[in-house]
Amino acid sequence: MPRIVDHDARRRELAAALWRVLRTHGVDDTSVRTVAAEAGWSAGALRHYFSTQDELFGFALQLMIEQTSARVRAHVADDRTDPFARGVRLVEELLPLDETRRGECLVWVAFADRSRLDPDLGHVRQAGWDGTRHVARIVAADLAGAPRPHGLADVLDDPVLESRARRLHVLIDGWAVQAISYPGIVTPEVLHDEVVAELASWT
Repeated sequence: MPRIVDHDARRRELAAALWRVLRTHGVDDTSVRTVAAEAGWSAGALRHYFSTQDELFGFALQLMIEQTSARVRAHVADDRTDPFARGVRLVEELLPLDETRRGECLVWVAFADRSRLDPDLGHVRQAGWDGTRHVARIVAADLAGAPRPHGLADVLDDPVLESRARRLHVLIDGWAVQAISYPGIVTPEVLHDEVVAELASWT
């Protein structure tokens, strides 16, 4: 009887290996060969699932978006936490505060750079951007007691709140890049304090 292979699970296994290589060796040393070695595969076996390195990065980014979205939805649905604490947690889901989120942010930065040269990957990059802006709008609305946006493209009716969300989005991206680039300076503790200070300045 032929062995049944769970191809989706194997692709996720490879994406996890990619994240480990990124965390350990950085973007420049991440390749089909290094990811295959980390997963215990041959490069040829890996190419059966991802014919190019961009395909591998694209899948890892899509998986990252799905995982991050699941965590965000859990926080959004938590009505037992006060809006300020919930807002801090929502923002922190998008920042490299632990090994999982650091790997996700590294994938995002690496993919954003690669997608500039490949228009076929732009839709995934756009999905990540839309998701971050949506989280920022939810936080801005919650802290002001205003209605949350429903769709990813929904702009907040209050221009002040929309401006806060836009600023928070930029800060999230900046914090993430700085924490990845200067982990000894922009530590998880520093990130937490920055998030708290920014949201506190709105009240």
